[in-house]
Amino acid sequence: MKKKILILCTGNSCRSQMAEGFLKSFDSELEVFSAGTKPSNQVHPKAVQVMNEIGIDLSANYPKHSDEFINDELDFVITVCDNAKETCPIFLGKVGKQLHIGFEDPADAEGTEEEVLEVFRRIRDEIKTDFYKFYLEQVK
Repeated sequence: MKKKILILCTGNSCRSQMAEGFLKSFDSELEVFSAGTKPSNQVHPKAVQVMNEIGIDLSANYPKHSDEFINDELDFVITVCDNAKETCPIFLGKVGKQLHIGFEDPADAEGTEEEVLEVFRRIRDEIKTDFYKFYLEQVK
């Protein structure tokens, strides 16, 4: 049976979108969704850019509200930022496991264009590492 995974963040514009992209790239059989408790207007352009650099296309993705999934049956609900952990909605549907795999928000990065991109790349690589570990240990 396909595993159904929801990744939650506040804005659903950076970390949760990258994590969704990675999980889908690890296993095309997974049903992976991401959402935010206060969704942004768009996926952060730099998140799209740094994922594109490694061959994962997020350009068609868009932020979704966590309420869209409130009645779904989910194997995992994973929060990726402390803010979402604090305001994580209560899922009325069946949730197998709720986990927290936290990351710094790259959207808060300051500096030159290159310095900001370096932060996005570092967070991207941390997400890939931590979510691959999650995939191998709990999903596969």
